[in-house]
Order: sequence, then C-alpha cells, then structure tokens
Amino acid sequence: MMSRSMLPLRRQAFSPTVLCAALALAGCASAPDYKKPDIDMPAVWQSSAPFHAGAPDDSAVKGDWWTLFDDAQLNQLARQTLAQNQSLVIASAHLAQARAQVTVSSAGLFPAAQLQAGAGRNRTSADRPLASYASPNSTIVQNNYQLGFAVNYEADLFGRVSSTVANAKASAEEAAADFENTRLVLLSELAADYFNLRELDAEIDVLNQGIVLQNKAFEFIDARHQLGASSGLDLAQQQSLLDASKTQLELLNTQRVQYEHAIATLTGTPAPSFKLAPSVVALAPPALPVGLPSDVLQRRPDVASAERAVAAANAGIGIARAAYFPTVMLSGSGGWDSNTASTLFNAPSILWALGGALTQTLFDAGKTGATVDIAKASYTGAVANYRLSVLTAMQEVEDGVEGLAVLDRANRQASNAVNSSQRVLDLANDRYTGGVETYFDVITAQQTLLNNQRLAVQIRGKQMVTSVYLVKALGGGWQRATLAAAAATPVR
Repeated sequence: MMSRSMLPLRRQAFSPTVLCAALALAGCASAPDYKKPDIDMPAVWQSSAPFHAGAPDDSAVKGDWWTLFDDAQLNQLARQTLAQNQSLVIASAHLAQARAQVTVSSAGLFPAAQLQAGAGRNRTSADRPLASYASPNSTIVQNNYQLGFAVNYEADLFGRVSSTVANAKASAEEAAADFENTRLVLLSELAADYFNLRELDAEIDVLNQGIVLQNKAFEFIDARHQLGASSGLDLAQQQSLLDASKTQLELLNTQRVQYEHAIATLTGTPAPSFKLAPSVVALAPPALPVGLPSDVLQRRPDVASAERAVAAANAGIGIARAAYFPTVMLSGSGGWDSNTASTLFNAPSILWALGGALTQTLFDAGKTGATVDIAKASYTGAVANYRLSVLTAMQEVEDGVEGLAVLDRANRQASNAVNSSQRVLDLANDRYTGGVETYFDVITAQQTLLNNQRLAVQIRGKQMVTSVYLVKALGGGWQRATLAAAAATPVR
C-alpha cells in the first residue's frame, strides 16, 4: 500500500508528463499557421501608354472617387445611391451580423456565469414509494427558498474556441471587404449607366441635328422637283434617308429609357417616378494613375475579401481538428437553500459544488475525419478563389489600360473623319447645285457625316465608361489630391 508521504512525489513526477502530453495534443488540434497564399505577379503592364504611377494603400478611406469626373448630376446620384440603395443596406446588415458573431465567438474564451433565484411551496404525497420500509411516509407541506450562482467554462486545451474566434474575425473582415466591394461595384455601375445615358443624349442630339439638315434638304429637293430641276428619284432617296434617321432616333430613345430605369433602381427610386432630363455634357475622361500590378492586391476590396476567406477557411481546419480531442468543461456553483426566508442566509443554508467533465467521442463512423476533409477542401477552394480573383483583377486592369489607349487613338481618328466627311458633304452640295453630281452623292455624304459624328460620340462615351471600370479595377479611392500627386510622380 502506498504511503501518504509518497503521494506528493508521485504527483510531481506525473504532472509535467501530463502537461507535455496535453500541449502536444493541443498543437495537433490547433489550426495550421496562416500564411497568405503566394501569387506570381507580373512586373509591369503590357500597355506602353503614359499612365501615372499610383501609390497603393488598402487602409486608406476610399473617398468619393466619382467626383473625378466633375459632374454635379453624377455626384447627386451617387449620394442618393449611398443613402438608399438596397443592396448596400443588405451588405451593411451582413457586416453587422459578422461583427456581432465575433462577440458571440469571443464569449467562449471567458467563463459564463448565471444567477439563480427561486421561491416555492410544495406538498409531498403520503402514498409515494417508501425510501425505507422502517420509516412510513407522511404528507409534508413546506416552503423552499433558493438563491445561488453557477459558473461554467470550457477549457480550450485543444484550440476549438480560439479557432472559432479566428474564423469569426476573418469572416468579419471578409464582410467588411465585401461591403466596400459592394459600394465600389454599385457606384461603378451607376457611373457607367450615367455616362452611357449621357452618350446617348449626345448621340440623340447629333441625330436630331442631322434630321433638321435632312428636312431642309428634303424641302430643297422637293422645291426643285416641283420646278422640274430634279428627279423623283432624288426626292425618294432623301425621304428614305430621313425616315431611316427617325427610326434610329426612336431606338436611341428606347435605350436611354432603359439606362434611366437602371439608374432609378440603383438610387433606390421607383422607376415610374424617376426622371433624368436630357443634357449634352462634355465627355472627357480624367487621367488615372495605374502603378505596378502588385498594387492592385493592396487596393481591391474583392481581392481582400477573397484573402480573408482563405484565413477563415484555415481557422475552420482547426475547428474541425478539435473534434478529435476531448471537450473539458469546468463548473462551479454556490448559494443558499432554506425552507424559510428568514434563515436563507444562515451558515447552515450555504451550499456549493465544484466539478469538471470530460467528453471524448470514441466512435462516430468517420464523421470527424470527413469533417476535417471538408474543412481542408474548403481551404483549397478558398485559395483557388483568391488566386482567381487576382487573375481577374489583372485582366480587368490590363483591359482598362489597353482599352483607354486604343480609344484615345480612335477618338483622334474619329475627329479627323468627322472633319473630312464635313468637307466631302460641302463639296457634294456645291457640285450637285452646279449640276456636276447626282443627288446620290449628296445622300452618301450626308449619311457618312452622320455616321462619323455618331461614332465620335460613341467613342467618347466608351472612354468615359472604360475610365469608370478602370477606377473600379484599381480598387477606387482616387481623388483630385491623389491625382495631382500622381501626376508629379515619374512613370514606372
């Protein structure tokens, strides 16, 4: 038989062994150390266009980037969108939920305490089963007063709670990035729809001017026809051109209404009660800083969201692994219990209890292993999604940079084409009036001029929309001050 004097020695020899084993098991259960996935980034963009270099800063307030375009109407619509757009309300609610979930998960790191109080009066039955054959039962009527507390705590030896907290924090950061991305996407769509609408306003204006000129030409040909100076063919050709232009005008008006309705929804306004008056505005895109490809990773909220999803999935592996190990619960309670209120706080009424419980799954038919496999597969998918988001970002920026460079060249060529076709029309009119050319040449020149004018307007509209999407691809955030600073930075 072991003597009492030997027990402390045995405990001292045993305790470090148990502690080391527990620490080793805890290391196996915890989530893998998180490291942001590696991404192969190109050194430069393909385009040789002279874009300014921009300094990346994901932590900076993104600001009202749409004010770059100096359009008061767009600024007002953006304010309405931020205040009333329902998708933004949904994203904000998701963010609030995710932040609250962090508080819920973090509560597991601390003991939970409850206060218990009660009072009652009860009567026992004399016919209840006997506790002892030597002691007959009797009816008892008595009071019962209770006041106490209980404390419960899960000892996080194997990292389940800490992994849950890490998962919740990463998910909250993901939701914050999703909110920023929703804001960026919505305002980008608003600006793109707005400039598409203004491009249609300009194109409709060009077509209306063309119709006015075509009407005058029709009246001129009609007068010459009545005098016998021109043929019925000339009159019919001019009428056909006029009808075709009016048909195109109707189609453009239909497109404009669709963009107007889209803007109404984005601003949280019912489409039937929303109206945006036509206006011909100067369409001139601002110069935008681009910087290095790696800068995009530090600016894009969707890339940040995808990376935070990887961190959350990594913590999920730790949560799943913890199921392999015991759950250790510590508890304590105390208080007072008496049959009279006056003696409730007397020393004999005191009661207390301390205890612990360990729960270990012995057999679950492979459920825990499958759960860990699910968590690992989720992590693999999150990494792939993160890398895909980076590739998509690279594509969008490259498309925007190259697209603006091409559109800039196309805009200069379109302006030259308009000037040339105007000279051709003037010459054709002079030669027809002098009887040298047929009216078919005038018709052709009119149509060419109108087509070139519309094409020039369309290109300017595409420049504005491409600029908007390039700002979106770069993560937003550019303001006048940052542009001024970027303009003074040497091109990379």
